[in-house]
Amino acid sequence: MTEGQPTQATERYDSGRHDAGRHDAERHDAGRYDAGRSVIELRQVELTYPGPPPVTALRPTDLRIVAGEYITVVGPSGSGKSTFLNIVGLLDSPTGGEYLLDSVATGTLSDAERTGLRGRRIGFVFQSFHLLPHRSAWENVALSMVYAGVPRAERGRRAAEALRRVGLGHRMESLPTRLSGGERQRVAIARALAARPALLLCDEPTGNLDSATALSILELLDELHQDGMTLVVITHDPEVAERGRRTLRIQDGVLGELTGAPSPSPSPSPADSHRGRPSGGPVSPDREPVGPEGAA
Repeated sequence: MTEGQPTQATERYDSGRHDAGRHDAERHDAGRYDAGRSVIELRQVELTYPGPPPVTALRPTDLRIVAGEYITVVGPSGSGKSTFLNIVGLLDSPTGGEYLLDSVATGTLSDAERTGLRGRRIGFVFQSFHLLPHRSAWENVALSMVYAGVPRAERGRRAAEALRRVGLGHRMESLPTRLSGGERQRVAIARALAARPALLLCDEPTGNLDSATALSILELLDELHQDGMTLVVITHDPEVAERGRRTLRIQDGVLGELTGAPSPSPSPSPADSHRGRPSGGPVSPDREPVGPEGAA
């Protein structure tokens, strides 16, 4: 019997029910949510594609994001949002500067080391879900942990735990084709959370959803932020951007700060996301860091 068959899945997540409360303590493993801990640190990071002529996609940028922050990133098409996502997500390497992910310097890592670090420290949530259509929700989440190096015996329990966390404990054996768009995105979020990453990196997470479903996903992200998860959400939607405690804007490869002082600690309630925040002009990254020390 192969891993992930419905009967085996049932056995694993049934036995895992006795451990359902353990995730509250385990969520804080490795000190990932310690206030003040740097999760993302960019030091004069830039990316230029060779020519002719050379194209600068991201200009020299300083940025610090600490554990527990909720950051949204906005900008017009072609502004550099995808470049920023690819660099932060270890999908592209910068051509200049230094990037530290969860205090690990990434510039000298081999491809295999970058892949391993990405699998362990970053959870991705995309607009298009990217679920395996012929695998159950439970299997989609469990299989993702192979790349994070999670032991086989642990994957089933963690998958069940993550699905319960996003409200899908009753849909573990359902195929993606039998799930609504909102449920599929919740599976994708569970998949991203299962390896207990230091960072949840979301690219237009509500882009394919209707307004009511999108709101439910945003409320789930608010809850994760309250739990201490570090969130970076890239969006073109102003209402999504408003959920963040800090908002960054990219324009012509220049990263700037749009909001006032950040709130590294989790917000006390989802309603906090709707409260007004002081705003300021963009901060030029070659003059002042974009982060807790240099917020507008």
